[in-house]
Amino acid sequence: MPGVRSEPPASGLPELPRIRTARPAAPSMAVATAKAHGGRKAKAEDDREKRRKSVSRGGCGGSALSERRRSPPELEKRRCSWITANSEPLYVAFHDEEWGVPVHDDRKLFELLTLSQALAELSWPVILSKREELREMIDAFYNASVRDCTDKNINRLSRSNGGTLLSEQKMRALVANAKQMKKVIREFGSFDKYCWSFVNHRPVTNDLRHARQVPTKTPKSEAMSKDLMRRGFQCVGPTTVYSFMQAAGIMNDHLRCCFRFDQARSQPKAAEENMRAEIRLGSPASEDSEISEV
Repeated sequence: MPGVRSEPPASGLPELPRIRTARPAAPSMAVATAKAHGGRKAKAEDDREKRRKSVSRGGCGGSALSERRRSPPELEKRRCSWITANSEPLYVAFHDEEWGVPVHDDRKLFELLTLSQALAELSWPVILSKREELREMIDAFYNASVRDCTDKNINRLSRSNGGTLLSEQKMRALVANAKQMKKVIREFGSFDKYCWSFVNHRPVTNDLRHARQVPTKTPKSEAMSKDLMRRGFQCVGPTTVYSFMQAAGIMNDHLRCCFRFDQARSQPKAAEENMRAEIRLGSPASEDSEISEV
């Protein structure tokens, strides 16, 4: 009330000044939302990192999830498991464009047979990196007459065209096989017809899920190997012959989940139709490129 003075406290202690404090303001809705979003983003990043580390390689795929996400679209294709994120580009291209594609050209078949023989000493990536050097040497003997395949020429070509890649045994096998191949062509009309006769002129597709199921030899490769050796071919064991059959598309051993599995099955008929169209248009067709019924 006006004019009334307050009495001092009974205790006689001076009255302390009153300090007014305020509670901290609650965070705004925008700040709270930003913090929550940041937490969810950090958690999502952690989850993705865990998934990347936990991805294991199965029968197909060949590359980690993180690699596929960072790779261009053409590298995101599912491939056979022996193609990995660290595979050489030449090896990947060989898998995507050649391995398992039916071949009907005699010179190409002879090249693939020779490269398959080299697998006993070298790997596919090494062979493919030196392919042009090997191709010059292979072509030299493929085109040479029998009388030109002498020890002198063997030594000369070995020194000038990648002799460090093939052992002396493989070099002599190359010469012997070039000679015998000419005999096979005279008998069958083409090396193509001879090779494909072991599968009734139709590529064999193995329905495989895992790399461990891919055989190293089969009764068909054993039959071809035995006949080749009987004819005088060298370094043509059943395992080497089976590698040749895979590379030449006589056997389609792409795994079922590989993008090349269905393509390899559809290409024989397409290749045959293209060849027939060329013949109808009057394109010259050599004996070596004659295609068999598939």
